[in-house]
Amino acid sequence: MTRPNATLVLADGTTFEGYAGGYLPENGTTSGEFVFNTALSGYQEVITDPSYAGQIIAFTYPHIGNYGVTPLDDESSRPWCHGVVVRELSEVASNWRSVGTLEDFLVVHRIPVMLGVDTRRLTRHLRAHGALPGAFGHVSPKDVDAAARVAVGTDGQDLVTMVSTTERYRRGDGDLHVVAFDYGIKSAMVDQLARRFTLSVVPSDTSADQVRELGPDGVFLSNGPGDPAALAGNVAVIEQLVGTVPIFGICLGHQLLASALGATTFKLPFGHHGSNHPVQDLVSGKIEITAQNHNYAVTPDSLDRAVVSHVNLNDGVIEGASSIEERCFSVQYHPEAGPGPHDARYLFDRFEHLLRDGALEVR
Repeated sequence: MTRPNATLVLADGTTFEGYAGGYLPENGTTSGEFVFNTALSGYQEVITDPSYAGQIIAFTYPHIGNYGVTPLDDESSRPWCHGVVVRELSEVASNWRSVGTLEDFLVVHRIPVMLGVDTRRLTRHLRAHGALPGAFGHVSPKDVDAAARVAVGTDGQDLVTMVSTTERYRRGDGDLHVVAFDYGIKSAMVDQLARRFTLSVVPSDTSADQVRELGPDGVFLSNGPGDPAALAGNVAVIEQLVGTVPIFGICLGHQLLASALGATTFKLPFGHHGSNHPVQDLVSGKIEITAQNHNYAVTPDSLDRAVVSHVNLNDGVIEGASSIEERCFSVQYHPEAGPGPHDARYLFDRFEHLLRDGALEVR
């Protein structure tokens, strides 16, 4: 297959060469914040994770697309990322579950891809200089450079409103009722919660009074994209709910709950994006292999009304917080994912125990 030449330019002027694939935008370029993901598989789940809104995903694994795509692996109704960068994009899909190629999937969903890129060099650059805005495209390098100069990152951006559901919907038929705030909730998380509870998924801008009107036994705060510091309104709602109903948060939901409990957040240099992050439970001492996707984290020593429950063994980042008094807890990673394969599933048991017994159980 003959492909157009393409150029990738980061905001600091660093340039990469390759070829254009997937959807070819009419203006010839796509821009966003470049981050790298270290997962060896699960590319469809990564691409359809709403937490990547506003970003361009560079896969560190060199061969992407070899087992095709299936609707069963979609984490949302469509990809929210701005683009994908790979070393090699497989043109052959070999898997009994596959209904098509990854490139066809990207074309349907209007997601540009750049291939033939030295992703090892790109990853090393982002590790050294942090996640950077930039652009890639199949127009002249001068035009791509111009697009990179005006590209923006995720700092200060509310991307949640864009990815959240606009209508409340219900799943499951359990005897306990959980209201889940959709900040960018993944389908796998909806499935896990619906196996245990009657689940009402509500828009991100739902008020505390509207939540109370639903009469929940507990509240869940989902993952999502963007800067938690830009979501003061969402934090204010959580502040009104803390202490009145049990709460469980993950990823962005963890950051928002921590903010409601007095903490601050900061941006990591290049974030945690992958399926192999070791996390230690500080109570039990056990190690979990976790899937993660976040650019922001809770600032150390900033929690006023909670204690740190989990830490990342790679860099010491806070990976969990809990408050027995407020009946709430949260983790920075994704317990619905299966990298360990199910190291973190006990957190759903902990949430159910909290709802049934009214007390936060720590193992």
